[in-house]
Amino acid sequence: MKNPLDDFGCLVFDDRAMRERLPRETYTALQRTIREGKSIDPSIAGIVANAMKDWAIEKGVTHYTHWFQPMTGITAEKHDSFLSPYADGDIIMKFSGKELIQGEPDASSFPSGGLRATFEARGYTAWDPTSYAFIKEGTLCIPTAFCSYDGQALDMKTPLLRSMESINRQALRVLRLLGDTETERVITTTGAEQEYFLLDKEMYKKRRDLVFCGRTLFGAKPAKGQELEDHYFGAIRPRVQAFMRELNHELWKLGVLAKTEHNETSPSQHELAPIFTTTNIAVDHNQLTMEMMKKVAEKHDLVCLLHEKPFAWVNGSGKHNNWSLATDQGENLLDPGDNPAENMRFLLFLAAIIAAVDEYQDLLRIAAASAGNDHRLGASEAPPAIISIYLGSELTSVLEAMECGSACHPSVREMQSLANTLPAFAKDTTDRNRTSPFAFTGNKFEFRMPGSSASVATPNIIINTIVAEKLSYFADCLEQEEDVAKALPRLICETVKDHQRILFNGNNYSEEWVQEAARRGLLNLETTVDALPYFTAPKNISLFEKQQVFSEDEVRSRYEILLENYKKTLHIEALTMLEMAKTQIFPATSDFAGRLAENIAKKRAVCQAACKAEEKLVLRLSNLTDKLAEKIANLEAALAQVNAEETNVLSLAKAYRDKVKAAMKELRAIADEIEPLVAKEAWPFPTYSDLLFSV
Repeated sequence: MKNPLDDFGCLVFDDRAMRERLPRETYTALQRTIREGKSIDPSIAGIVANAMKDWAIEKGVTHYTHWFQPMTGITAEKHDSFLSPYADGDIIMKFSGKELIQGEPDASSFPSGGLRATFEARGYTAWDPTSYAFIKEGTLCIPTAFCSYDGQALDMKTPLLRSMESINRQALRVLRLLGDTETERVITTTGAEQEYFLLDKEMYKKRRDLVFCGRTLFGAKPAKGQELEDHYFGAIRPRVQAFMRELNHELWKLGVLAKTEHNETSPSQHELAPIFTTTNIAVDHNQLTMEMMKKVAEKHDLVCLLHEKPFAWVNGSGKHNNWSLATDQGENLLDPGDNPAENMRFLLFLAAIIAAVDEYQDLLRIAAASAGNDHRLGASEAPPAIISIYLGSELTSVLEAMECGSACHPSVREMQSLANTLPAFAKDTTDRNRTSPFAFTGNKFEFRMPGSSASVATPNIIINTIVAEKLSYFADCLEQEEDVAKALPRLICETVKDHQRILFNGNNYSEEWVQEAARRGLLNLETTVDALPYFTAPKNISLFEKQQVFSEDEVRSRYEILLENYKKTLHIEALTMLEMAKTQIFPATSDFAGRLAENIAKKRAVCQAACKAEEKLVLRLSNLTDKLAEKIANLEAALAQVNAEETNVLSLAKAYRDKVKAAMKELRAIADEIEPLVAKEAWPFPTYSDLLFSV
């Protein structure tokens, strides 16, 4: 493999390519848009488009696409060639500024949550110049926003950009009040750690549940899972290492800052973590990462699973969203410095985040809500559904000292040598609390709840918006003060005191915390269906409208889409479960029991042998087969009942959660009891042991 420095970003129309190919005036104007968030000057679009086209053609590209992120959770693209007719039947390669800035896809088949009627087909994609264009599989991909004919957001990027602008406005207000006259822009930065499973492709193809649903709907507990804790950070197997090597190379060519790779806790589970970058670009890069994981895996006869809980009995996969704030001067606003107790700017922003998470804990829960993630949250692998903040002992002591009006003496942050030959090293401001949903980890917050298959746009939209709202409140308060410096400690103390309930440094998995959280008045929204109705609460609609992130119609549309997606996911899983149970598990069990009965008859015919063990097994399988048929019928009845009785999208989602999921659980329990009783060669699809230990 070539030196990665030679290839990094070679498929990206990035700053290097623009500086080389654009006239100085055009380059300067475009950089102003990227750095300062200014509107793009339409007069330069044609120059940029022509340079972008020439660059792409030199790399063998013939088509371009507006690459966007509709409410499907994946990306979308419609390809057009650069070819245009010319005189005398000749052709030229053409790409205009208008084609760069705006595209028109069919919006009728994308989720709109009622914003559009099915027959209203027109939609628009609009170039996002703050995210670099790139080449993917021979096509020039132009990152774009996606909106309806009436201008309503139908995608993830539009509200994300709005939320980034909102927090920029409010953070600048606060910084000006603190005497900062140099910062011109505040950006949010994100690093999304991506967990995933790798399976052998041939085994995957034999499991209809994996193919249709991305997770196993049946599967008895294997003899070995993750009990020995021998997979986490273990030596990476050659087949997986080859996949990781190629994945890194492909991502680096696309400018994705893939940095860390390792084995995760579960067998066949792994993680990739990038270097932090601007949130908008980080979201685009995470979408590319998920797509490239799947494509590169195919080349290695593997399949990459991104479902939050592909297997029972072992840990599922999350996507830890590391979030921070930085100025255009390169300062991290969440860096406590050497003495956090005297860093009033840091403490003020920290207080704003504490207040935001407390007041809008419902929205943060919604940011991680999905049918798949419901299987993962609350287990001994992911935070519970109760939102809380972990600050660690030092920062907690600083805030407590401020509240009491006493001085806080920071602890020594150097770890003494562990052995004579080992050097001393610096300690972070906080330890890591893996059970906390929202933990401060040195100079950023780690939101650990999002699921592995989700776009990280939604968590960042929520975090940006709620923090912007509290910064707005702080700015309003401080603008009324004659002496801002004197007012700061009081405002910080009052805020922390008012929102103390959200702070918890202990074990979030413990039953004691569940009881304590209830006593504190914290929400415990255990399922997606519990959480989603809070999306349209008046306070939340007011928040989004005030910060100009969503209109009320856009909020309600997303609420409808999320509920509909929850119901559709369970519906597909239930139908898949029925198909597997009726056409694979039931026949296999019946056939195996029949063969056993035949063997018993043959033995008795020859020597009147006693066959007590075989008879006992046949009887047990016969009884379980009857129960299996009963549970199949129950699931079919539950599906028919909920779809006949419920019409409202919320009541239908609740019925799927309460009735269909319950019937699915009972059917699985019987099938999983049968599996260890049937000979391996007679079982119709690969078992957990086959799947988890074959790579």
